[in-house]
Amino acid sequence: MKQITLGSTGIQTPQNAFGALPIQRVSTEEAVKILHRAYEGGMTFFDTARAYSDSEEKMGEAFGHMRNKIYIATKTAATTPDEFWRQLETSLHLLRTDYLDLYQFHCVNQCYRPEDGTGMYECMLKAKEQGMIRHIGVTAHKIGIAEECVASGLYETMQFPFSYLSSVQELHLVEACSRQNMGFIAMKGLAGGLIHNSKAAMAYMTQFDNVLPIWGIQKISELEEWLSYMENTPSMDEEISAYIEKEKLELTGDFCRGCGYCMPCPAGIMINQCARMSLMLRRAPSAGWLTPQMQEEMKKIENCLECGQCIKKCPYELNTPELLKKNYEDYKKVLAGEVSVN
Repeated sequence: MKQITLGSTGIQTPQNAFGALPIQRVSTEEAVKILHRAYEGGMTFFDTARAYSDSEEKMGEAFGHMRNKIYIATKTAATTPDEFWRQLETSLHLLRTDYLDLYQFHCVNQCYRPEDGTGMYECMLKAKEQGMIRHIGVTAHKIGIAEECVASGLYETMQFPFSYLSSVQELHLVEACSRQNMGFIAMKGLAGGLIHNSKAAMAYMTQFDNVLPIWGIQKISELEEWLSYMENTPSMDEEISAYIEKEKLELTGDFCRGCGYCMPCPAGIMINQCARMSLMLRRAPSAGWLTPQMQEEMKKIENCLECGQCIKKCPYELNTPELLKKNYEDYKKVLAGEVSVN
């Protein structure tokens, strides 16, 4: 596994990092066990966020006694200076540390700049001056906002969804970061669960010297799969390249990544599952998708208000109501036995 340097931060770490969003779904005991094993297996970069419920607290429990051995990145979704400082103090307390290696504006809808009237970038500068944070980063889901942040030269890292299903525009974003000596942190490397071949996913990332993938992990079995690549790192050979090209043909165009930023839905629709049901039925076959409970969830699509809230919230700018309708029609055909998903 090659070591990469995360842009101008100087942070050097294996190109195989830990995304700590999923550990909010397991017990503290299990989370600590997973985090310790990740470190023992060679991972040194751990990414979390204030928004991930108790993820920071669990990381603090795991690493509070060995702070200097790892890199910690977290995020703030604050939009006012007062909230910025409250969230930063909370993160430091829960992570049991007096500094963060990387502090990121979380899922921004604008590129914060000095003297833009918000005071947000000035907060980052002050926190860095006081030694509370060491590097300033940003995360985004909308490509236009991400491009603006990169072009600004104000940030040391960009975190953005990136996988072998990414578009040419997203590849250009990675290249722009490289030219700016800006670290690129790849989230959603498995495209929200649509990619099942971890070997292909890892091989794809190794092509980029400035990309650090953070894999969302909540089970030891998942972790061991990623750790196995520390010694036996897959590379883009002909077989994997052909496999990825086949995947791209199946998953090109608009599809829901399941991020959930569109929720809650005023009509109570479970958008992050229902809007991609057709893909899940075929790529992750499970009797659970066809249970009476899930049928009731899908039926809620009939009550869509066409309010457009989900369209406005979608970071991928999808026509979500239209996706919901298409998935519902396909779902009904599967239930009726008109379409086979085996």
